[in-house]
Amino acid sequence: MSEVLAEPQVQPVREAPCPGQEDADTQPAPEPRPGGSAESFFHRLPSEVLDMILGKLSVLELSLFSMTSKEITHFVVDYVSTQKWRNKMITQSFHHTCFQEQQATITHYRALGLLFKRCTLLLPTKERLKFIFSRFLQIPCFMLDHCFVQDCVGFASFGGILQTLIAGWDELECHRVFSFLCDATNILPKMEAVVSSKPGVPCFQELEIRLFCRRVLLDPWSNRLECQFWLIELLKPWPMVSQAHLLLILYGPLLPEGTVGWQDLVERALPHGSLWDLARALLLLFSKLEVKGWTADSILAILEELTVIPQPWHLENVARLLVLCGSHLCYTFLASKALNGRLVEVSKLIVYIILVCEKDGYHMNWAVKLVQQVCKVFNSDPEKFLFLQNLENMFAETTREFFEISVGGNAVDDREIFQTLCILLDSSARFHAKFLHMFLKKMKCDRSIQCECEYGFIVLS
Repeated sequence: MSEVLAEPQVQPVREAPCPGQEDADTQPAPEPRPGGSAESFFHRLPSEVLDMILGKLSVLELSLFSMTSKEITHFVVDYVSTQKWRNKMITQSFHHTCFQEQQATITHYRALGLLFKRCTLLLPTKERLKFIFSRFLQIPCFMLDHCFVQDCVGFASFGGILQTLIAGWDELECHRVFSFLCDATNILPKMEAVVSSKPGVPCFQELEIRLFCRRVLLDPWSNRLECQFWLIELLKPWPMVSQAHLLLILYGPLLPEGTVGWQDLVERALPHGSLWDLARALLLLFSKLEVKGWTADSILAILEELTVIPQPWHLENVARLLVLCGSHLCYTFLASKALNGRLVEVSKLIVYIILVCEKDGYHMNWAVKLVQQVCKVFNSDPEKFLFLQNLENMFAETTREFFEISVGGNAVDDREIFQTLCILLDSSARFHAKFLHMFLKKMKCDRSIQCECEYGFIVLS
């Protein structure tokens, strides 16, 4: 058998590298990015190319891309940490006069909140908050004492970020967020300085706290439970008098120049729109009585304090606030006073509640049923009669007061007082007609039941 000769091994010819050109075989392997692996496709891309790819994505697309994998998350975190990206995307233009531009800015910051929420999913809560707010709390329009433009949407944009970021978080995590924000913004000492001052004196600081708390913490939430949480967090650190003061700063009526109308509450009757926000806040608190330290009595005490800040309110404003708060809170407030023997005060308030119902177009049946409910607070018939007698006397006294003021006032006030007097007389007539009608219906119903019982007794006999 003939021998098979092996073919000689041909050595490949290596070309000499050009001057200044390194041998490809001798180049070191690229180092992996943090969190990446040497085998990753994105790892093999040059940083400049990857940044160009990420730069083509919108904020929402980038937030979705960051959830693809742990490695991609690290790429996106590195990318949004660059000064170039921050200069491009974290705009600091918040002083728009056009409504569409304002809404576009707020929407953009909501999208940024979603991006940072998604790309920090793997971090502990404290680290997430530090990473995220270190990017945003340096913006002057997001900070207290830094922006003085009336139509600035900085706080609203900050609120959009916060709402998007913590949506779905449990209450414990939200407590941590509140503590973090208090430390970062130093808002609690500012609140203390304001609620310790005479109402209206630090008017700019009052407005600033109102705008920050409303636009960042309270108004972004459409869910009542979320708004309750933040309102209670803001009120809890303070004693009851300060809580009432702070509620008025946050939700009290505003003057045209934007400051809280403290004296308007005392000197003149305000339209129901001016008191609606305050009534809504009280209803939020009244429906969250299971919170530790909050009871119906504490809410009633806050309401009592409210109506004497800075001085006792105009009674029509007190009555209108009670009407806006609805049947349950209004009845509870009046019943509490009645049980404490404050019949004159209760009667006066009911007269003004009836006046408000007539002025604002509420059905008089509501006021009649309210009086009937308050009557049930008293156990004996003499007590009920005494209450109704006080109420009738108060109608006469209030009518006489309005008449005397209209006779002795100036021409402008005369017209307004006389108009209120006419409305009071109309409301009194309407109230008494409804009250007597309900009384007669009840008598007829009771007589019918009595007749049925007597007929049944005769048949059985």
